[in-house]
Amino acid sequence: MNARNIPIVDAHHHVWNLDRNYHPWLCDEPPIAFRYGDYRPLRRNYLPGDYLRDTAPYNVVASVYVEAEWDPDDPVGETRWIDAQSDQFGFPDAIVAQAWLDRDDIEEVLANQASFSRVRSVRHKPAAALTAQAVQPGAKGSMGDARWRRGFALLEGHGLAFDLQTPYWHLGEAYDLARDFPRTQIILNHTGLPADRSEAGLADWRRAMRELARAPNVVVKISGLGQRDTEWTVDGNGPIVLDTIDIFGVDRCMFASNFPVDGLVADFDTIYAGFMRIVEHLPPGDQHKIFCDNARRIYRIP
Repeated sequence: MNARNIPIVDAHHHVWNLDRNYHPWLCDEPPIAFRYGDYRPLRRNYLPGDYLRDTAPYNVVASVYVEAEWDPDDPVGETRWIDAQSDQFGFPDAIVAQAWLDRDDIEEVLANQASFSRVRSVRHKPAAALTAQAVQPGAKGSMGDARWRRGFALLEGHGLAFDLQTPYWHLGEAYDLARDFPRTQIILNHTGLPADRSEAGLADWRRAMRELARAPNVVVKISGLGQRDTEWTVDGNGPIVLDTIDIFGVDRCMFASNFPVDGLVADFDTIYAGFMRIVEHLPPGDQHKIFCDNARRIYRIP
């Protein structure tokens, strides 16, 4: 199969207009610490036309916009803006909106976000330790925090899924969350962030992913595999992609670009041609699932 012909639902991307909208991490000085290093090249407008240009060689038939850390004082403003972009450009087809689960106004925010027909999920990055050794169960703002969980409990009533971005050493907490809220879909972002590519680091990542995969209401986006000062290659990322598919199964995995953020480490062609090479041995039907069908089903894209 040719990666340039296979239909793609890009399950995770962003666009932004810094001339009119406030994203603190893209607008404020000094820049925050970032896993890809210097991200100053992202501090420019990235509009729907830019995304269409970057993806033009491929058959991207639908996409999912994921909140881009817009002004936290106005989470619904981001949804309103991207929904208008979709009306104008015909994409994105689904939206992952911002919602801070431990805020006092979470009920109102979720009700407002759910009122947009394209919103399928919300994202709030829970508090995370910098290392596995520093994890404190139940820490404020974490997945084990009772206040945070009260906000999470509201998602089911609004028919919303949850996009989870957290280091792999917090995936045990994520399993507990999935077990305690079995009717809420959890979508793990960026392959569980396997940043430590040492043999021991990858062994720990695999153990954490296997634990999380025990929860049937969890799926995973294979994306965000870049590393600082390292070329994006099939040899470097292929084993992680294949391990993820082996652990979660073909029906629970989907590819995503994380553009423009992953544009810091590779262009769209490198990433998607790489994905295609990595899974070229799979049956065509399985390839279609990971590139397109699963994202369409999980994010309820017509």
